[in-house]
Amino acid sequence: MAYKAGMTHILREVNRAGSMLNKQETVEPVTILEAPAMVVIGMVGYIETPRGLRALTTVWVPFLADSVKRRFYKNWYRSKKKAFSTTQGEDYEKEMSKELERMKKYCQVIRVIAHTQIEKIRLRQKKAHMMEIQVNGGSVAEKVDFGKGLFEKEVPVDGVFQQNEMIDVIAVTKGKGYEGVVTRWGVTRLPRKTHRGLRKVACIGAWHPARIQYSVARAGQNGYHHRTEINKKIYRIGKAARPMGDGKQSAAPKVNPNASTEKDLTKKEITPLGGFPHYGEVNEDYVMIKGGVPGPKKRVITLRKTLIPQTSRAATEEITLSFIDTASKFGHGRFQTASEKKKFYGP
Repeated sequence: MAYKAGMTHILREVNRAGSMLNKQETVEPVTILEAPAMVVIGMVGYIETPRGLRALTTVWVPFLADSVKRRFYKNWYRSKKKAFSTTQGEDYEKEMSKELERMKKYCQVIRVIAHTQIEKIRLRQKKAHMMEIQVNGGSVAEKVDFGKGLFEKEVPVDGVFQQNEMIDVIAVTKGKGYEGVVTRWGVTRLPRKTHRGLRKVACIGAWHPARIQYSVARAGQNGYHHRTEINKKIYRIGKAARPMGDGKQSAAPKVNPNASTEKDLTKKEITPLGGFPHYGEVNEDYVMIKGGVPGPKKRVITLRKTLIPQTSRAATEEITLSFIDTASKFGHGRFQTASEKKKFYGP
């Protein structure tokens, strides 16, 4: 899971034999997703039944962060914060071992439960997002042992995905509210002199059948829909520019120039001048994806391995970035770094 920060553009040399653009430079839009490491906090075992999967048992780690516990409460402030108070002590350790043995004996599908470290994003929200991630490969016992080995450990984004890989993104689109048929479905407006409005569908169906067909355009909710977009190419997985440390503040925090390239040696971070509009700074690990991604800024985006074999030229192409734009996204950005701007304007 990652959080959408915003968009920028990159310059690269196309490496696609047979293409008209081969060995030529091209400018392409990219989306930046901030993706701090996720933490594994549990495991679920499923049994395959004639009616689909059925959860047999769930195991949780003894310690859970408050950001995770908030997910189980509507009002954290007024609650007694008793969630998972029974997952402590030696008795629970014995019970956990017993449930893991049950998983090995009866289950066919094993999934680990992981949560985002939303406190590292520095957004207003304090409630972590959680998801199940399926463990594949090997026997059921090996899957359970592998999942248990990840308990309370961080899983960085570069441990799951690699540069040049094709992935799918799952998100909820930007909400537009209640909208009419012209905006929602793109139907043609009626002539100017039409009685009782012209942004309508002229005929919504015949007398019989005495029902409105599902295919007739109607007004209603537009946007805020769950969508999956396939075949998004990863252009870069960048390391954190200013990782959140252990609380010790040094005089000059070390900055990782994670937006530099072989041809552009300027020491700069991926955050543009003035920050990403409506988001802020990207200080943690990030994923750069070609093109757009559904949803507004700050929305959580689920990244998934592609489900189809990737054999096209675009999918197998090696990406080498020449330049990443870090000019201000608020107005007509002229400068790539603060020092460049200061040098131009003087003291």
